[in-house]
Amino acid sequence: MNIYLLRHGLTIYNAQKRYQGQRDIPLSAEGLAMLRKADFDTDLVYVSPLTRARQTASVLFPTAKQVQVKDLQEMCFGSFEGRNYKEMEHDPDYLAWVQANCETTCPDGERKTDFCNRTCAAFSKLVDECIAQGRQVMVIVAHGGTQMSVMERYAVPHKDYYQWCAPNAGGYLLDACDWQQKHILHVIKTVQYTKEETV
Repeated sequence: MNIYLLRHGLTIYNAQKRYQGQRDIPLSAEGLAMLRKADFDTDLVYVSPLTRARQTASVLFPTAKQVQVKDLQEMCFGSFEGRNYKEMEHDPDYLAWVQANCETTCPDGERKTDFCNRTCAAFSKLVDECIAQGRQVMVIVAHGGTQMSVMERYAVPHKDYYQWCAPNAGGYLLDACDWQQKHILHVIKTVQYTKEETV
């Protein structure tokens, strides 16, 4: 089985480099205009319930049924959400979190380890179900954090969490041939579903 693990399109918060987390920010007009239909069809897409993921899936796979999976949603950044690093450069909570390599719990938010465990458990369950159903292709449209946690844990060749963040509307095509025996995914290629820029 092949797996497409995709990130949502561009939002205003992405453009302003704000922590988005679980705020339900839609795609920006620019983000919507940049998207293009995927180069293959599927009857089913698993999506984060957040609007930006659902909107992206609607453009990429207009005829597919969307199944919302709550635990695929982005990490909760608590009181950091809606702000960018420039606005928090004197915030002691933010500085302490960055100093700890963003591994500690965000104030009123999630700890990275808990987030990774949540998203990876949801992902793993979906892969097992799709393999059991004999599906040839599985598609997920979610978030940068969701991608990074899944890829760090399961993808080969191995890379660290932050090295796996794909651009908006980008992601990975993965081969799950060794999933049942080894719980690993082979990276086939990166994919990008934005329109070519015309010069």
